[in-house]
Amino acid sequence: MLKTLQQAERWQVEAVLLDMDGTLVDTERVYIDSLTDVLTEFGYPDARAVCEAMIGLPGPACQQLLIDRYGATVPLRQINTAFATKRDACFSQGLPLKHGTLELLDALDAAGWPTAVVTSSTQQTAEQHLALGGILERFDFLITRDAVAHSKPAPDLYLLAADTLGVTPRACVAVEDSGVGIAAAFAAGTIPIMVPDLLPPNEATRAQCAAVLPDLIAVRRLLTERAGLGINA
Repeated sequence: MLKTLQQAERWQVEAVLLDMDGTLVDTERVYIDSLTDVLTEFGYPDARAVCEAMIGLPGPACQQLLIDRYGATVPLRQINTAFATKRDACFSQGLPLKHGTLELLDALDAAGWPTAVVTSSTQQTAEQHLALGGILERFDFLITRDAVAHSKPAPDLYLLAADTLGVTPRACVAVEDSGVGIAAAFAAGTIPIMVPDLLPPNEATRAQCAAVLPDLIAVRRLLTERAGLGINA
């Protein structure tokens, strides 16, 4: 018989690693909508499907995806400029947090659990987004694609984050919103939790997750039940 949540083996958690875009801050929707509009204006077909395939990928991989889909003559410079203009117009109004971000961060702070942001974005972009969301100073470390040879879905970012925090990957919970991120967290040997943003997990991604939850409030509850978050705070 399958174990219930209360009967399940407790997790020995020493740190929590958090993806940024689509997990902590609500940027993915802005990215997808902005780039979809630009590609459509340039006359390219299937723009939204192409953009959704980019979720969780680093910038260079997204550029290559456009080349693979639309050919080597795709005007990347012009597309990037138009995309940045639309994106920045949205960000100028501030960057909303995902539901439960502050509640989870407050609980982790109160418990004294180490945290790191683990993102495929550059250091500059990560600092900008977290600052716009008002949470830049809430983390012990910021691990970005600038620090590794291979970004997600490779495990490098998560392995570096665990090493930086001085813990083993198996003692880290990794919270992600995308299949690409879950693949990286799983390959690194962490405890992957998915909070889907724009796309639900497929079967392969779901099989790599310790849990799939609706929001970060549910993540906080699960960490309380399975790892004792807040019990001794």
